[in-house]
Amino acid sequence: MQQWLDRALELDNAVISAASAVTFGVHLCRGNQASRWLAEGGYEPIAPTVFPKIKAHRLLLEYDDVRSGSFEPLREVPDDKLVVLGLITTKTPRMKNRHKLSDRIRAASRYVPLERLALSPQCDFASSVIGNRILLKGEKRKLRLLVETARAVWG
Repeated sequence: MQQWLDRALELDNAVISAASAVTFGVHLCRGNQASRWLAEGGYEPIAPTVFPKIKAHRLLLEYDDVRSGSFEPLREVPDDKLVVLGLITTKTPRMKNRHKLSDRIRAASRYVPLERLALSPQCDFASSVIGNRILLKGEKRKLRLLVETARAVWG
C-alpha cells in the first residue's frame, strides 16, 4: 500500500508543481453518493506520509461523524498548510448546532492553530447525479450554520 500512496503523492505533486501560481487543495473523500459513505477510520495510517508530503496548500478533511476518527493526526500537518474541517454532513438533513461545531473546531486547534483552520461541509451536497437524501432548504440551512459558526469562531 505504501508504494501506491507514494506514487499517488508523486503524481499529485507533479501537477501541483506545474502550476505554481495556483492555490491547491486536496480533499480526502470517503464517499458521498446517495447519502452513503464508502470508507471509515481515522487519518492515522496516512497522515505521516500525506500531510507533510503533499504540496497542496489546503487539506480538506472529512470530520462529520465518528467514522473519521480523532483530530490527533492533525499533529502531522506542517505549518505551511491550512486545514479545512469538513464538520457539516452533506449526507443527511441532520443538523449540528453552532456551539457543538465551535467546540469541535477548538478541539482541532489543539493540533493546528485556529488561524490555520477553516470550516466546510464534509463533501459536496451532490457528488453524483444521484445526489443525497437532503432537500435544497436543508442544504441552505447547513450553509447558513456554516457562516454563523465561522463568524462566531473567527469573527
